[in-house]
Amino acid sequence: MRADDINDIVRATNLYARGLDLADPDEAASAFASDSVWDATAVGLERYEGYDAIHAFFVADAAAVARGAHILTNHIVDFDDDDHAHGTNYVFAEAEMNNGAAIKAIALNRDKYIRTSDGWKISERVITPMTTPQMDGFEV
Repeated sequence: MRADDINDIVRATNLYARGLDLADPDEAASAFASDSVWDATAVGLERYEGYDAIHAFFVADAAAVARGAHILTNHIVDFDDDDHAHGTNYVFAEAEMNNGAAIKAIALNRDKYIRTSDGWKISERVITPMTTPQMDGFEV
């Protein structure tokens, strides 16, 4: 049933955000497939390929962020076939870094999703700014 699939995909994206906000890199990375891509080069960060690289970035992020919030909204999901989908969602991210910096980004996540034996996962997330990102002092 497509509604269940959409719910599972949205849940994966929300696990990512909650994991980042609660400094739980395991939960954040649980949203991603083993061979996934997380690309935030357009907002001044890096591109990571593979679960281990993405997880390592989330570990460093958890250590560098004092407080933060990611608000995801306006999910659109379209199916390519029974096991692949793509979509978008908007993110408003704001954080206070341990080094005293404050960051903010409003962006569009362009995602690809894949059904795995563990359920739907993000296979690619490309983050595109919608306003000028304020990332000075984001050091991980």
